[in-house]
Amino acid sequence: MLNVRKVKQKFSGEDGNVLFLILIAVALFAALSYAVTSSSRSSGGDASGETNKISSAQITQYPASVNTAILRMIINGVSIDEIRFNRPGEYDDLPTPEFGVFHPTGGAATYIQAPKDSMEDGQPGDWVFNAEMEVPDIELEGADGNDVIAFLVGLKKSICAKINEEHGLGNTIPVLSADRSSDYTQRMYHDGTTDYDFPEGTDMNDIDDGSGSFDGKPFGCFQNGGADGDYVYYHVIVER
Repeated sequence: MLNVRKVKQKFSGEDGNVLFLILIAVALFAALSYAVTSSSRSSGGDASGETNKISSAQITQYPASVNTAILRMIINGVSIDEIRFNRPGEYDDLPTPEFGVFHPTGGAATYIQAPKDSMEDGQPGDWVFNAEMEVPDIELEGADGNDVIAFLVGLKKSICAKINEEHGLGNTIPVLSADRSSDYTQRMYHDGTTDYDFPEGTDMNDIDDGSGSFDGKPFGCFQNGGADGDYVYYHVIVER
């Protein structure tokens, strides 16, 4: 015959074991959840830092490809003052396609906008190329010492700081000693009506913060000294 008492004792013992296992599972789940949450919170700053590092690398590497295209053009007989940086959509404005750095029959460089998450306004950033400034202690000084420079205007402060930190300029952002926005926003291109007037025989404005932070530095990031205070990355692509 079935011993009801023993059966009840058996199931009572099993219920106790199941309850014990459930309590252990709940405790383990709670510990795992806490570990994941803590990891996410603690890695937030690191994730942001890694994003800034990747963005800064993309920005600093791009002008090097443009420099390579210009070297090919010079080898093919195009002089520095003839080079034009018309963007795609502006090719028809070029007086000669061979003068276009981004034109397929010129330098054939690829025009790439800067990532929007690197820019203060949240929009993809357009590069500006010109010969309106010079970096002290790079090639010539004074007249005809102006360099051909790529500028990226309107960077996020955090990206600007990361660029300087990664490339030996410290963790600060030097401020220019004057407002140079009229220099770094000019474009070295032909707009279909007016051509760029390449400066010759003129001592152009230096990229200078008054303490020599950028002397001999072919690239870096500064804050403009004017009222707008733009954060600007510069990269010398032709030293003169």
